[in-house]
Amino acid sequence: MSRSDEGRAGRGGIGRFFTLKKLLGAFFTVCLLGMLGFVGLYLVVDVPEGNADATRQSNVYKYADGSQITHTGSVNREIVGLDRIPKDVQRTFVAAENKTFYTDGGIDLKGTARGLINTVSGKGKQGGSTITQQYVKNYYLTSDQTVSRKVKELVIALKVDQRMSKDDILAGYINTSYYGRGAHGIQAAAQSYYGVDADDLTVSQGAYLAALLQAPSQYDWAVASDRGKQLVKERWRYVLNNMVDQGWLDKATAAEQKFPVPDEPKPAPGLAGQKGYLVNAANNALRKQLMAEGASAEEAQTSVEAGGWTMTLNIDKKKQRELERSVDSSLNDKLDPKARKVDARVQTGAASVDPRNGKVLALYGGRDYIEHQLSNATRRDYQVASTFKPLILASALENKATTQDGRPVTAGTIYDGTSERPLEGSPTPYAPPNEDDVDYGPVTVQKAMNKSINSVFAQMGVDVGMDKVMKTAGDLGMDVEGLEAVPAQTLGSMGASPLEMAGVYATFANHGKLVTPAVLKSAENRDRTVDLPKAVGEQVIKRSTADSVTSVLTGVVDDGTGAAVRNPAQDVAGKTGTSDDNKSAWFTGFTPKLVTSVGLFGEDMEKKGQQVSLYGAAGGGRVNGGGFPAQIWADYTFDVMGTPASFDLDTDMGAGVAPPPEPDPSTPPEPEESTPVEPSTPAEPSDEPTSEEPTDPEPSDEPTGGPSIPEPPEESPPGPELPTIEPGAPGEEE
Repeated sequence: MSRSDEGRAGRGGIGRFFTLKKLLGAFFTVCLLGMLGFVGLYLVVDVPEGNADATRQSNVYKYADGSQITHTGSVNREIVGLDRIPKDVQRTFVAAENKTFYTDGGIDLKGTARGLINTVSGKGKQGGSTITQQYVKNYYLTSDQTVSRKVKELVIALKVDQRMSKDDILAGYINTSYYGRGAHGIQAAAQSYYGVDADDLTVSQGAYLAALLQAPSQYDWAVASDRGKQLVKERWRYVLNNMVDQGWLDKATAAEQKFPVPDEPKPAPGLAGQKGYLVNAANNALRKQLMAEGASAEEAQTSVEAGGWTMTLNIDKKKQRELERSVDSSLNDKLDPKARKVDARVQTGAASVDPRNGKVLALYGGRDYIEHQLSNATRRDYQVASTFKPLILASALENKATTQDGRPVTAGTIYDGTSERPLEGSPTPYAPPNEDDVDYGPVTVQKAMNKSINSVFAQMGVDVGMDKVMKTAGDLGMDVEGLEAVPAQTLGSMGASPLEMAGVYATFANHGKLVTPAVLKSAENRDRTVDLPKAVGEQVIKRSTADSVTSVLTGVVDDGTGAAVRNPAQDVAGKTGTSDDNKSAWFTGFTPKLVTSVGLFGEDMEKKGQQVSLYGAAGGGRVNGGGFPAQIWADYTFDVMGTPASFDLDTDMGAGVAPPPEPDPSTPPEPEESTPVEPSTPAEPSDEPTSEEPTDPEPSDEPTGGPSIPEPPEESPPGPELPTIEPGAPGEEE
């Protein structure tokens, strides 16, 4: 065989394998197999359950004006519907990522093929996916760059596009995407980059956020290199131009847009300072309401912790800041824990309520939630002391009580103010001492309230009937369940919180209509909006009763232990209180528009929160309700109260109308009062025993303790300036 014949034979042999017909047949066979394989995958691969992390949300907490307090949760995301995203902002994402989104079938075969080739060849991240595909990757799959994941993405995207509306897919994409700065979803991104809600984004800002998705770290203006800034501006302009091409934005309007430089990054909002206390108060209010609607305690807790709630509080941002400032300037700045051990044991709580609508406008839970998680504004473990006395008077007036000799109890009724006088008509022997064991002799109820005379109100409680007193307290909003109706309760030996006491006094200020302090203004998530109860309820005591108590309480300020809050331009009513062994000190007071309760509590954190005395705090002596608590109250209230207002009272008794008559001169005179101790010379605590239990019937056991300091002069003429009571000033009641 010749060489030429051999060449022809070789070519013929190879040609038999690579004829055009066979190549086309092989190609179509591969395509057919691919199609059959894809159909098989389409039938086998179903749309999986969504990735929980892709929709995990934080709870968002806002002030009453809508500005954000903080958010909680492991993922900074708040899912919002398209109805909360302006239409032109929605379109910026379509213009940036997938101009054919509204008309395509959910996949981009050319882009997907390019992505597969890039993945197989190791050229890095694929590109060209549709919005539907990116949503599938975010919500159903992972970011793994593998061929199998890309094929699954294609199949699932086709099915998702058939099952979901384009709006739902777009919303899912916008809410599951990561924008940098720890922000997941458009709402978190809007807050992080521009300090606004998604509702308020402009088209220019939307175009920047849409541009970010291509490279969040590289395109964040705050940290971008010069090249990164150039690229993101080009990408931003590309988005706007695409909107013009699609007919979604006028060309002239697009040309007028200026690059919206984002805000500087802010530290992640945490729970430090007062934020943690506000978050807990909101969570507790939401849990309580969910349980009222039928959820179990566990179900309510799980619902709150699951995230996705937007809770708007009634907290007024300005008043909140002023309350914090007042506590700092009036007390915290004067404490020196390094120099005085007792100063490290001072805890302050306060709550401020609008009595007209029940809104909680400000809360102070402690110096820092990170250091002390238990909120002093809502804790109920410290005695309320003499802030309970107005409730006894309210019960006497409401029940038309009479004294042991048949005289009606009014502001002008004369009682015996002798210290340690055994109670008449009491089923339980009891002889309470007055503060510093002062004997007042015959005094009016008005003066007894002004000077907070224990013996008078203990006897009044017996005259009314302690069961009726405790019922009235419950009607006014105090939690008295399980408390014994015994005379010792008249000295405020039960526990209550500043928020609870603010609600009780708000009921007085609101003319007897029950005020239940409301922390929450609204609570909603994607699935529901919670219907919150009304904060102002029914008439629980007669208006004349509430107004009479208010009138009497103005005397405490004008001529009594609350003189530190006296203001010639503003009507003020209130009551001081100092508990057993000076472990707590209170001032709860109100104007017609604002009720605030301030409590100081002695707590030794080194001994598991043991209650201890406040004596000697800030370098003074006894810490009285008319001292630091009243000073904080006045500093805060007179700064935020606005235009002065007068009480509108329906009453014919009390200091608010006219001073009650003094006792007949023929009755024994009051004992001569002692000379007060100078504030610079704090008195030593007495060794008098104190009662351990409020129900102890032995007359010899004193229910209230404290250092033996004489009472200050009874008269304290008003002046144009608010008087200042030093921290060790004497004369406060138990």
